[in-house]
Amino acid sequence: MSRRVVVTGLGCATPLGNTLRESWKNLLKSKSGIVPITSLENYESDYEPFAKHIPRTISVGRIPTPTESDQQELDQLFTSQEERRYSKFIKLAIQSTYEALKSANLLTHKSSPSNPEIDITHCNMEKFGCVIGSGIGSISDIYSTTLQFQNGKKISPYFVPKILTNMAAGNVSIKFNLRGLSHSVSTACATGNNSIGDAYNFIRLGMQDICVAGASEASIHPLSLAGFLRAKSITTDGISRPFDLERSGFVLGEGAGMVVLESLEHAKKRNAKIFCEIKGYGLSSDAYHITSPPSDGNGARRAMDMAINSSSISRDEIDYVNAHATSTPVGDITEVKAIYSSFINENIFDKSNTRTKPLYVSSNKGSIGHLLGAAGAVESIFTIMSLREKIIPHTLNLAHPIEEVSSELLELVMDEPASPKQVNSALCNSFGFGGVNTALLFSKYNNC
Repeated sequence: MSRRVVVTGLGCATPLGNTLRESWKNLLKSKSGIVPITSLENYESDYEPFAKHIPRTISVGRIPTPTESDQQELDQLFTSQEERRYSKFIKLAIQSTYEALKSANLLTHKSSPSNPEIDITHCNMEKFGCVIGSGIGSISDIYSTTLQFQNGKKISPYFVPKILTNMAAGNVSIKFNLRGLSHSVSTACATGNNSIGDAYNFIRLGMQDICVAGASEASIHPLSLAGFLRAKSITTDGISRPFDLERSGFVLGEGAGMVVLESLEHAKKRNAKIFCEIKGYGLSSDAYHITSPPSDGNGARRAMDMAINSSSISRDEIDYVNAHATSTPVGDITEVKAIYSSFINENIFDKSNTRTKPLYVSSNKGSIGHLLGAAGAVESIFTIMSLREKIIPHTLNLAHPIEEVSSELLELVMDEPASPKQVNSALCNSFGFGGVNTALLFSKYNNC
């Protein structure tokens, strides 16, 4: 049994905005959600004491202050008890899930943020699943509780439920009464894509009818920044430059992204609005190094190949790749090689390749930084919006493309969004520490 799986709802909170509408608008307008670390309200108390480990030139992708209307809705979303019990990554997951369920028209007309109610008219809640992951969970709660413990203070009874990576999925399930499977993925920076891919398979194989899927991350903290700096992953110049010759590492960001996935039959039964269809899912392991990919991009290529080969879509029908491209010196070149290898030819100058039109490639991380576990989820949502609106976001801060981009068949989107005649199918790549590679293939829904 293999069912078609469609996307019917979207929700996110990113450094560009607290909602999808705000985030997407600012992405296309070349806005940046990246801010200097010195501009954070808690810089003097939490960061300045560690200045010898964390340079003042560091920047982060921080979710902005909500608009007044968004804040009113958020204030209603959590009870005072939930405010105490939930860590930030859990709250972001619930916030984005609420937006996604509203987008999917799954909430009753009586529903409100304080009392969210799923319309069960066409939903079997025992086959309504929740697949939400996180890369780190709540590092701030681990740090602060450790200090309390060392000073002989009592530990909060909410400590463990605040830090477990599956608690975003668990609390979303409870909040929205989703009684299907509750599943959590933690594959570092590939978490979001793996979550959506797993939900896709659960529905495709008939285990669930409908799922909320995505990831949430809130890891901006002195300890995580110091750790990534020691690993030489973060740039110290405060600018994320995917695919640029001057790139020097990623900018740490926070956020959450959620999609509602349904079997096509289930979506039709309730007359749902369909954003797109998931046509393929690929994953692989580099089996090479904990943080660096192999120089030929073989693992990334195999993930893309699996996503494409498991679908009915040919390479020539794919118009866009939303690249993982974090702005690291090694990673960006490796991904370009993988894309060449998968889409064009092992020898990029071989005239026998069958591609007849440019493949557009861009990265969202110039605008939002690297959201770690949530990156793939948010970037999948932006990829879906590209299909829906026939517009491809450009890569912010890309002025001097790396020399490996030399084929006329691969077009890095720079300076401003691209508006090709059609954007019918697109891949979203996401790779993680440990050698995890993922790719999701989205296509415009075709009712046939």
